[in-house]
Amino acid sequence: MGKVFCIDVAKCSGCYNCQFACKEEHCTNEWLPFAAKQPMTGQFWLGIEEHVEGSKPKVKIHYIPVLCNHCEDPACMKVAKDGAVYKREDGLVIIDPEKAKGQKEIAQACPYGAVYWNEELSLPQKCTGCAHLLAEGKVPRCVDVCHTGAIRFGEESEFADFIEGAIVRMPELGTGPKVYYRNIPGRFIAGTIYDPEEEVVIRNARCHLTKGDKTWDTETDLFGDFWFRDLPRGKYELTIEADGFEGLHFPEIDTEKNSINLGDQPMNRRGS
Repeated sequence: MGKVFCIDVAKCSGCYNCQFACKEEHCTNEWLPFAAKQPMTGQFWLGIEEHVEGSKPKVKIHYIPVLCNHCEDPACMKVAKDGAVYKREDGLVIIDPEKAKGQKEIAQACPYGAVYWNEELSLPQKCTGCAHLLAEGKVPRCVDVCHTGAIRFGEESEFADFIEGAIVRMPELGTGPKVYYRNIPGRFIAGTIYDPEEEVVIRNARCHLTKGDKTWDTETDLFGDFWFRDLPRGKYELTIEADGFEGLHFPEIDTEKNSINLGDQPMNRRGS
């Protein structure tokens, strides 16, 4: 057991406070023996990923804070020489700013791109979990400034309920990340159904979505819109039916690269 970061993506408003605070804390200060100064540009020890799903007018945006995962089995520590990277008793992974000089392979080893190379100092650098603040009984700056409570930090045992069902980045690598995420939205498929003859939307049209042996059902709302949310990536088949109208069929909708807005889809009246 040790320290963990727990991030609820549903609470992140994309204000970038955490990213700004991290820069403020580390760009103008040297926190030895944990960290040398962070460069003003080129490094984000905590950065915000903006994810735009769909297309106008059906667009959803979510934000994911990303930082060093303080892995259980860090790839950076495996390549470091002379104990330049070490794991503290509380689980935080620290790059020693003195011993790590010249060891570019430390930055290159991180599969998450969370370790940066400072060309001027010839030094690999990354998030320290604000170890200097923890020594004063405080929390990391990103946690302190998060006004929505999206980023939390503490003992793994304290966050057992959050961690159950949470995900980590690239779990297939087997590094054991200690940054946990919940409520990352899945893909969506959406559209609007309308009657081209009357030039009105069609309400309560029955929408049936399939992917292999899995199915989802919904109906168009008062605005003729339908939404299938939080879908896994992949290919889908969609059929849409409404009383008095010819059905619509979309045999292959691919959400691998992005969510899909099918736009305005006309349904012709039977016999017209």
